[in-house]
Amino acid sequence: MTLKQLYSIEEKERIEMTPERKKSILKKYGLSGVNKPKRTPSHPKKSHVVLASWKDGETTKYKLIRFGQQGVSGSPKKEGESKAYANRRKSFKSRHASNIKKGRSSAAWWSDKYKW
Repeated sequence: MTLKQLYSIEEKERIEMTPERKKSILKKYGLSGVNKPKRTPSHPKKSHVVLASWKDGETTKYKLIRFGQQGVSGSPKKEGESKAYANRRKSFKSRHASNIKKGRSSAAWWSDKYKW
């Protein structure tokens, strides 16, 4: 069986996100709601988690996304920031621009919105 055939089988067997499944994910990770990130200080690598949702045609899709490097603060508030921090922000946004454009389904978009 080829990889393409396996992928098509997985697509057919994929289960839609039921309200019960969504509720259990929110409870498991301690999230207050969909599209509301939460810090995860005990996670070994990622600093935040979010259950993201977005519209794809008529269907709403959900995805659990972990984003942000643990122990790195990102960039401070924009008002009164130094030139070095402004350059850090600009570099991050240009380096990840193609992934940020993907929207709510990418970790780069969430990191850009909440950490930078």
